Amino acid sequence: MVSPSQRRGVVAWARTTYQLGERRACRALAVHRAMVRYESVTPDDAPVRRRLREIAKDRPSFGAKRLHVMLRRDGLRINHKKVHRFYVEEGLQLKPRRRRRRSATVRQPRAVVTQPNERWAMDCMHDVLATGQHVRVFTLVDVYTRECVALEVARSFSGSDVARMLSDAGERVGGLPAIVPCDNGTEFTSTSLDHWADWNRVQFDFSRPGKPVDNSVCEAFNGSLRRECLTRHWFASLAEARVVLTSWREDDNNHRPHTSLGLEPPAVFRSAGVYLPRFRTLEK
Repeated sequence: MVSPSQRRGVVAWARTTYQLGERRACRALAVHRAMVRYESVTPDDAPVRRRLREIAKDRPSFGAKRLHVMLRRDGLRINHKKVHRFYVEEGLQLKPRRRRRRSATVRQPRAVVTQPNERWAMDCMHDVLATGQHVRVFTLVDVYTRECVALEVARSFSGSDVARMLSDAGERVGGLPAIVPCDNGTEFTSTSLDHWADWNRVQFDFSRPGKPVDNSVCEAFNGSLRRECLTRHWFASLAEARVVLTSWREDDNNHRPHTSLGLEPPAVFRSAGVYLPRFRTLEK
């Protein structure tokens, strides 16, 4: 089958070789003149593809949905289906995750969170510097707004260090929450931290051993932190790690789209000022 571009090429060759006009050349070759005169109105997508590759290179863990949000923020008016097509054609797809089987047991109902600073979630992560030194990363997340309240790195954390970071975070945001979910790590089971919680009337909701789903909000945040920051940097020192983590925390709170917030960053969600229950009761 002859394509339109090939037919236009044949008409152009006939006009040049036999010195024919456009009408006679089209009549002789049985080609409609509209096909020869047609000019494509398809926009040039090269700048969009270039910007898409730039964003994907800077944020390799983003899928097509988040990349579409970032393109719209740049002022590019483009449909999400077109972004997904470019996303596939440019080979930017992420490796699919293996989904775990659903639990067959009935879970206990979860309390509904209705406003910021009502419940925080904390955890500690492990990382290694370029020197081989092992470090710990402390993460503290607001369960409602998904805002990273604190992100610290050190060689190790004691219960007193955790109490200090919680107190500092409470002073920054204007108060401490009533409940703080966490796991059973040594940083969170010390006597000093227990005394601090009793004095400040904060209850620690310890997750069941082997059940990270009990602290799912912080575990999801840790996964994003691992994919988008820790695995992309090989820190030479603690000082460099603090600078990079501080920059990533600012980007996560103010720019990164969160699917749980309707693809808005936590700062925009908090500034909206409309706080409604966001958690469904888990019955299955």
